[in-house]
Amino acid sequence: MTSRLFKEIMRMLGVLAGTTVLALSLVLFLIPNKIAPGGVSGLATVVYHLSGLSVGLVMLLINIPLFLLGIKKLGFVFGLRSLVATIYLSFAVDILQRYVSPVTQDPLLAALYGGIIMGVGLGIAITNGGTTGGTDLAAVLVHRFLGLSVGATLLVIDAIVIVIAGFFFSLELAMYSALALFVATKLLDLMQEGWHYARAAYIISDKSDDIAQAIMTKMERGVTGFYGKGMYSGKDKNILYVICSRSEIATLKDLVRTIDKDAFIVIGEATEVLGEGFRANKGTNE
Repeated sequence: MTSRLFKEIMRMLGVLAGTTVLALSLVLFLIPNKIAPGGVSGLATVVYHLSGLSVGLVMLLINIPLFLLGIKKLGFVFGLRSLVATIYLSFAVDILQRYVSPVTQDPLLAALYGGIIMGVGLGIAITNGGTTGGTDLAAVLVHRFLGLSVGATLLVIDAIVIVIAGFFFSLELAMYSALALFVATKLLDLMQEGWHYARAAYIISDKSDDIAQAIMTKMERGVTGFYGKGMYSGKDKNILYVICSRSEIATLKDLVRTIDKDAFIVIGEATEVLGEGFRANKGTNE
């Protein structure tokens, strides 16, 4: 087995794992409580409670046009992953509904935990280079061409479905559906952008060379220097840029203050850091 084939198999397994998690969120929490957090699954939930038609069947029928567009625009490999995941999700939902009972009848708990599990499932699937069909496939298409956040795009598209659900169910259930959607999209963006938050620090000091040397030797972190100019003083200054983990921030501040107690330090979040000393830089699509 070639390394490329093995890698593709592992990604496909990752997509199926994410799809399984998504199916569980629907069956255990969302569908039985009439919570439709947008997307094809939300529409299928509405149709299911109004007509009794199979949720999986409705999802599959709605997903066909989006799947064909996905193959045309995103390539055969991406389309194949999405096709397998779409078919698998439809069958998984229908089969699980026969053998698995809902966890809760409390709509608030269902919205919160259903949204969390749904976001995790979508995140796993998309991170492995596929989708489970529906509006998350549409969101990936928008992300590919316009660069918009996958989560934000889902939020806009799926809001329409929530309005439909509110019309046929109730305003209260629509509000719970919106809550589930919000939680799911936040979890999806978190998984897309990275779980491990780092910190980015800007340091301005007249002793920048000494500070940079201390950071590189004592903390073993790389330092990048930018040339700047203080507009009030008119003096040229070196601005140091450092990426480190959250646990190293206290050490960094103490180190800087030891060398220059008047140093100016700005610390912010770095949502995702790829490279030496942090996460490996690996692509998800080929």
